[in-house]
Amino acid sequence: MYAPSYRHAITCAALVLGASHAFAEDYEARIQENRAALEAYFEAHVEALTEESRLDIINPDEWPEHREQYRHELAYMLGLNPMPEDAPLNAETTGTIEHDDFTVEKVHFQSMPGLYVTGNLYIPNNLDEPAPTILYLCGHARRVEDGVSLGNKAAYQHHPAWFARHGYVSLIVDTIQLGEIEGLHHGTHREGMWWWNSRGYTPAGVEAFNAMRALDYLETRDEVDPERFGVTGRSGGGIGTLFLAALDERVAAAAPVAGITDIPNHFAEYLPPRHCDCNYFPNRYRFDYPRIVSMIAPRPLLIANSDRDAIFPLDGVQRVHEQVRDVYEALGVEEDLGLAITVGGHEDTQQLRVPVFSWFNRHLKGEDPLIDQPAEPLLDEADLRVFDELPEDEIVTTIHDTFVPAADVETPADASAWETQRDEFLEQLKTNTFGNWPEAYPAFNPAQVFSAEREGLHLEAWDFTVEPHVELRLYLARGAAIEEPDNVLLLVLDEEGWRDGMASMTAEFGDVLPEYPGVEPDPGQFRQGLQFMEATNAVWAVLTPRGVGPAAWAEPDSSDAVHLRRSFPILGQTLHGQQVLDILRTLEFLRGHEIAADLPINIFARDEKAALTIYAAALDENVNMLRLENPPTSHHDGAELLNVMRFMDMPQALALALEHSEIHIDTPDPAAWSYAQDIAGLLGREGYLNMD
Repeated sequence: MYAPSYRHAITCAALVLGASHAFAEDYEARIQENRAALEAYFEAHVEALTEESRLDIINPDEWPEHREQYRHELAYMLGLNPMPEDAPLNAETTGTIEHDDFTVEKVHFQSMPGLYVTGNLYIPNNLDEPAPTILYLCGHARRVEDGVSLGNKAAYQHHPAWFARHGYVSLIVDTIQLGEIEGLHHGTHREGMWWWNSRGYTPAGVEAFNAMRALDYLETRDEVDPERFGVTGRSGGGIGTLFLAALDERVAAAAPVAGITDIPNHFAEYLPPRHCDCNYFPNRYRFDYPRIVSMIAPRPLLIANSDRDAIFPLDGVQRVHEQVRDVYEALGVEEDLGLAITVGGHEDTQQLRVPVFSWFNRHLKGEDPLIDQPAEPLLDEADLRVFDELPEDEIVTTIHDTFVPAADVETPADASAWETQRDEFLEQLKTNTFGNWPEAYPAFNPAQVFSAEREGLHLEAWDFTVEPHVELRLYLARGAAIEEPDNVLLLVLDEEGWRDGMASMTAEFGDVLPEYPGVEPDPGQFRQGLQFMEATNAVWAVLTPRGVGPAAWAEPDSSDAVHLRRSFPILGQTLHGQQVLDILRTLEFLRGHEIAADLPINIFARDEKAALTIYAAALDENVNMLRLENPPTSHHDGAELLNVMRFMDMPQALALALEHSEIHIDTPDPAAWSYAQDIAGLLGREGYLNMD
């Protein structure tokens, strides 16, 4: 059989795409149509997730067991299951500040070696016994002086100062994003670090872990009563308060402020562009926020928000409270759940602080005096800085590289050991990567868009249903002179491949091609493409998965495309994971189509789409051949699949596909695939893996 390269395949794709009358339409209209379908898809999944996550019946006797299971699952989604190993805190005090009402110690500790947490410990003057203690978690506020970060603890100093003036010890700690050592909260938001989801990493996990270690530190202090820990914070500190209190029973009372709404709000109000990654996590278990909030029960919990908060809208806050109230009522502690709503936007106001102060007075001190003193900054911000020079051994700026360990996979000793390892990989993929695929799929409902013969080419276009609200178009083509094709060549295109195909055909078919910005005609490729097609004696099929080319719902690489992609992990998916599903469903569709039935299927793909094709072939088990150009050797470099790097990586995926398919890879680094080459040797399939 003639086997063209990927570039030859693109030329044939150009031929296939060029004759489509159906795409002679306005580019923007197509984008809007696709966007509407995506929004319907999101709406259906949000509705299903909300229902799955709802706690309808609470049995008080069974609640501790359910809560513990939820904690186990939340910890996994935050990258904290397994929990990082205990390590010495190596806490130090670098200076003190004296105030008439309290003393501030400038402290730091290491939650793990090199992961420095900087903070200020406010201790009331004349303290004669261990006091109730508030851990204050900061929101997003940047304080920089002469190019040096003072940490967001400087911006929020008025909170611990108020607590210290009223008999509490209070520790306020910097976040990694805006602390004295400035790490990252925006890996997927603006840095293109999509591998965070492949690793199962979220900065929310680091913040939760640092907060837990802050409690460890406070337990070492004689001034602190560890039986009376309270935690609060606003905005990013509000969501941090939620995660800490949900995970750690040492928190006796909690008051998250302006940091919680439900997932329906995140989608209905399109909030991902306004939230950094510390608000989200790879939602493998499809938790809505009310479930996480309920994990604090039966401990005292106050939810505080303002009525016009644009990033934590009130209707979602109220829905969270209503669901959590059912849990507190079922446990007989409804008086220990509070909801405080004040007037205003997303602002740190005295009106929001007062109910929080009263809440801790009531639940940690057993008193409820009039709050007659405002919270106000009392210290020079620069004086609160902990480090004069930042430590050289810090890992704060690179903690995303190591916090969730990547799998260290050893090559099995023999074929039997490989079978065990293979089955473990497949089970992990089924549960932790693709676990939120539908349990059952709808009928394809195929609709032929057109069938045409032109310039020696027979071409068909079909629309078919992948899953609810996801419809794709597949082009099928063969030379008109080909009566009995030998095989099907499925080309899985990325955005560049689609544009290349469009460019080569506009000269011949400009009257019927869709409007596509930036495409320049390339008139020489039509005849060349037809020659390649005839040489292969194949049926050519061209697929652009969801979000790509004619299926795009936003301009490629736009901010909108980024945040729509960020929305998938909130639902326990990734865009690329769903594109693997697109390929699998296309294979199934082809096998049931009269033009391709009973023919062996070979797949061509490059770059990230080549990586996704490897997984599709591994799961399908009936793909004859893969011809791949430059697939990433690690998910760190491309192909975003939920949690996959926690147990395997691309070389292991290639080994899975190799059991069933012949594979040709054009790669600049054959040594990176040595694991798959070793498995080929164990299975006696060396001739089925070719590095070109």
